[in-house]
Amino acid sequence: MNDQQFEQNIRHICRDNREGLKNIYEDYCPLIFSVVSDILGNREDAEDVTSEFFIRLWDVADTYRPGKGHRAWMITIARNMAIDFVRRHRREVSAGEILDIRRENFCEEDSICRRLSLEQALMTLKKEERQVVNLKIMGELTFREIAKILKKPPGTVAWRYRTAMEKLKEVRL
Repeated sequence: MNDQQFEQNIRHICRDNREGLKNIYEDYCPLIFSVVSDILGNREDAEDVTSEFFIRLWDVADTYRPGKGHRAWMITIARNMAIDFVRRHRREVSAGEILDIRRENFCEEDSICRRLSLEQALMTLKKEERQVVNLKIMGELTFREIAKILKKPPGTVAWRYRTAMEKLKEVRL
């Protein structure tokens, strides 16, 4: 969906026309889920926050300012919602426990675990590298837009992306 189509759908939402929200949901649900899931690391929580995102989008549609980049705007909202969720539901869990949980979710059998999937390969990256790759590829954002969302210098974002891509090449998908 391009900026003009997005703006048209936002106008529909502002006029209480659900078709606008439906169109945005169909185009951006995978992206929003990916951003939220990357932060939360839990599929069920990510599904909940993704659903809440589209409810919130209905409520805040009138705050969208055309020409500012609709993907970055939505990702910023989704990212903040995921961070707020973590703050509200903060649990003391060790890094080892998180990795064990993720392994259980991704590896149902030992034979499957031997061959890394794309998702598992991404899990070998540091969280910051994974976020940049996710925003660059799934979000189709520029390094400058990613830098603004993550509040990091564009050079740092580009460096993290290159480092992550080199690591993924070593995994040899």
